[in-house]
Amino acid sequence: MINRLKAYILESRQEFRRVNWPTRQETIRLTMIVIGISLGVAVFLGILDFFFSYLLKTFVLS
Repeated sequence: MINRLKAYILESRQEFRRVNWPTRQETIRLTMIVIGISLGVAVFLGILDFFFSYLLKTFVLS
């Protein structure tokens, strides 16, 4: 059991060395893209929510 755990840890370290990590600039750029898309979707859904709430109040509940 200990040998298997040791082998797993060693293989994991080797795999981490092979990973192509993004640069700081790439990370910042991609993070900004994700935040921008998230804000855009939030605004879009908020507008839809407002619109459907207005329709519901105007036509169904009156």
